[in-house]
Amino acid sequence: MPANEELRGVNMRDTVEIVGVNIDNITFQEAENICKEYLQQDKLKMIFTPNSELLVDAVKDPSFSHVLNSGDLIIPDGIGVVIASRFYGTPLKEKVAGCELMNSLLEIAYTQERSVYFLGGKEGVAEEAAQKLSEKYPGINIAGYHHGYFDEDEEKEIIQEIISKKPDIIFVAMGAPRQEKWIYKHRDVLGAKIAIGVGGSLDILAGRAKRAPEFYQKAGLEWLYRLLKEPKRFFRMLKLPKFILLAFYDAKTR
Repeated sequence: MPANEELRGVNMRDTVEIVGVNIDNITFQEAENICKEYLQQDKLKMIFTPNSELLVDAVKDPSFSHVLNSGDLIIPDGIGVVIASRFYGTPLKEKVAGCELMNSLLEIAYTQERSVYFLGGKEGVAEEAAQKLSEKYPGINIAGYHHGYFDEDEEKEIIQEIISKKPDIIFVAMGAPRQEKWIYKHRDVLGAKIAIGVGGSLDILAGRAKRAPEFYQKAGLEWLYRLLKEPKRFFRMLKLPKFILLAFYDAKTR
């Protein structure tokens, strides 16, 4: 169990360790409920969304693995993670897609009148995401936004802006492991209630990218859809079978 394990209601945190990273064994509804609880608290909660690719990177980079394990909520964002959990004798309940959790958090923010901040993406993406969101949820409180290409001086200004705007939720889309490490590094000063790494989900929200059709989602084939759309991702996709082999070997040698 992670060092920051804590009580969630009357139940202890239920996790499955996969290649050294503790993944929360929860349903999407349970994850949503936990997020609602986080919004009632004052201390920042870190939410990470590792998929197979990220877990391969965590095996190579112990510091990244440490950051992931420091998360307050670590969801299985990919069917490969769910498949791998079976090798350990404790199958995860279901895949909890980070993109869907982001959308749920945005709806919660709107209904509860919470403020949000977007950090990341190419120049213009965060702004476009904010505009699209305002169209969908008129009057939603968008505390601010900034692209993900900034230097050290700009970073200090961004952090100061976040502190002054006091957003409830920060969506960080700078790609892994940068976004997770950024959240971890600044966790004590941001002052928000939730910080979550959302990767390419911000591009989807901005309308610059499309999520896989429902058929691919339900079949656990979102990776195939992305590959068909972007053949150049082929070598990145090789991490999926590599991850399955890593997890199988890790489970059998315990």
